[in-house]
Order: sequence, then C-alpha cells, then structure tokens
Amino acid sequence: MNPLPTRRRGTALRLTAAALGLTLALSGCVSSGRTSHPDNFAGDIACPVDPDPSITTTARVGWQAIPNGDLVVKDLELLEACMPEANISWIKMNSGGDAIQAFGSESLDISQVGSSPAVKSASPPLSKDVKVIWISDVIGDAESLIVKDPAVEKLSDLTGKTIAVPFGSTAHYSLLTALGEEGLTGKVRVINLATDAILAAWQRDEIDAAWVWEPTLTQLVESGHPILSSKDSAGLGAPTYDLVAGTASFLEENPDFLRMWTLVQAEGTRLLTEEPDKAAVSISVQLGVPVEDAQKLLDGYLYPTLQEQAGPEYFGGDGLAEAFRGTAEFLEQQREIDALADSSVYAEMPYGDAIEEAAK
Repeated sequence: MNPLPTRRRGTALRLTAAALGLTLALSGCVSSGRTSHPDNFAGDIACPVDPDPSITTTARVGWQAIPNGDLVVKDLELLEACMPEANISWIKMNSGGDAIQAFGSESLDISQVGSSPAVKSASPPLSKDVKVIWISDVIGDAESLIVKDPAVEKLSDLTGKTIAVPFGSTAHYSLLTALGEEGLTGKVRVINLATDAILAAWQRDEIDAAWVWEPTLTQLVESGHPILSSKDSAGLGAPTYDLVAGTASFLEENPDFLRMWTLVQAEGTRLLTEEPDKAAVSISVQLGVPVEDAQKLLDGYLYPTLQEQAGPEYFGGDGLAEAFRGTAEFLEQQREIDALADSSVYAEMPYGDAIEEAAK
C-alpha cells in the first residue's frame, strides 16, 4: 500500500490563529442547560470569521461520537453562527456504514465517515460518487481490540473465539489487517455489531473481544484490556482516518457553504491542537463523559491542520488518493468489495478546492 504518513504529534498539531485569522473565546466550564443536542445549547459563541448571511443552503450533516474537531464545531454551533440563514440539520450516525447507507438513500449531504467505508462506498458494487473534503483525524490508540479474558495477551490467543466489530468501519479494516498478518483469517469468528450492541453483547458474555472506538472502548476496558490498536495496524501498512465526505452533487452546487464549512472545521482543529483543555469541554459535553476523560481521549489521535491538509501529503498531492487506492486493494483481497474501481475514482475522491482556498 501507499499509506499516508503519520507525523509526530509535535509537528502535526500546529496551526496558529493568525494563519486563519480566527479567534474564539471558550469558557472552561460547561454552560448551564448545554446538552448533546445543539438545539439545547445555552451560550453565545460568535462566529470566528465574518458571518455570511447570504448562504441559505439546506444541509443534512451526519456526525459521529468521535473526539475530533467536528464535535467541537457541533457543540459550539459554529456552523449556525457563521451561516445564520442556512438550514443545518445534525443527524447522528453510529458508524461509517450508517453514513454510507444514508448517502445511498440520498438522506444525507455530508458526514463524518471512516476511510475504509468511504473507499468501500466508491467501489463496486456501491460505486457512489462521494468526495472527501476533510481529514478529521488520523486514528491511533483510539480504536483498539479489547479482550475480556485476562489470560489473553496476543491475537493468536483468540483462535476459535468471537470478535465483534462494526462491519465496513475503520475498526473492521484494522481487525482484518491484523488477522491476515497473523494468519488467523477464518480461524476466529468475526461478527457484525453496532457499538451499542457490542456493549450489550459484552455484558451478556456473548463475545470474547471487540475492536471498537470511544465511548464504547472505555466502557469495555472497565472489565477488559487492550492487546492491539489501529496504531499497530497502521504499522502493518493499513493506516485509518476519520474523514468528512459529501455527495458530489451537493458539494458542486454549494461552494460557498463548503468554503465556510472548511474555515469552521479548521477552527475546530485549531482549538483541539492549541487549546485542548478548552476544546475538551465540548468533547465531554458531546460524548457525555467527564472533562478529564475527554482530555485523555485526544491522545489517541493526530489532528492534521488546515495548512498540512493543503500540503502534498494530503489534498495538495497524491498521498490521499494513493492511500484510498491501497485501502481498496485490501478490501478487494478480503472480498469486502466486488472489484476495484477505475484508478481515476480513487484519484478524484479527494475534493480539496475549499481547503486550498482557505489555506491561502
């Protein structure tokens, strides 16, 4: 494969407010009445750039409970503040597979989605015309294989056991990579469960292990322990990412919305990298966990900045397209897709017009 390089946290997480011309004041405590639903937000957070009331787009935005800048943007209602005349609906997705199904039914315009399901959606038999517009994070220890039996220390100890994972997710991709590397394909029982169903199955002793993400990961660790993570599978040539993708038709018809959306996402990432203690407040609210736990979650990811995403390693070069192609080749080997799409499909998946403009 041709994986995207992961950079050291100290260099990968740098974006100054001056570079974006953005400023934002955040409170260090949770505002009264603030909950996980944006309509219930109690506060007054200004748009970090000049609002644009001329944008009247209707956008159905899918989100996932993943600790990245998208959750900060959602919690602070920055899209709504920056585009006051737009009609923005936030729709919860339990996994990337859910997002891809929603794209297929034309019930979603843009959404948080993992790199594996994004590639799967663009490949046969689905062959959806979706474009990637942002890298929310590079996944590390934040997605891990948790086992229940304290005697299990390595993957081969799970031979003959049952492992749960949401099919079509980045965790599924990481699990299949690890099983293939250890020669365990077909020697363990891999079952498809959503994250909430994984927790229930774990509590009923119906599964022996699960490769999953937060907040379910922390809940499983209370009675289990990790033996592998997506950081390990990245070392095997299978890096995974949380991305934002959108339908080609929506993106092409709404360039002003996409421009403002990109600036706001860049601010969400800036807050995570430059003011993580404050951004963790938003993460804690959206995930329903204590602030100190939210702060710890951030260590499981890398958050590429706007300038880095505009560079040659990502949208400004062939790195992202090559990573998509490599992911597709693996999915074909695992019979997760019927066949590879034409190489031009993966080359055209990165849609960096707004990133390039915003980074100037």
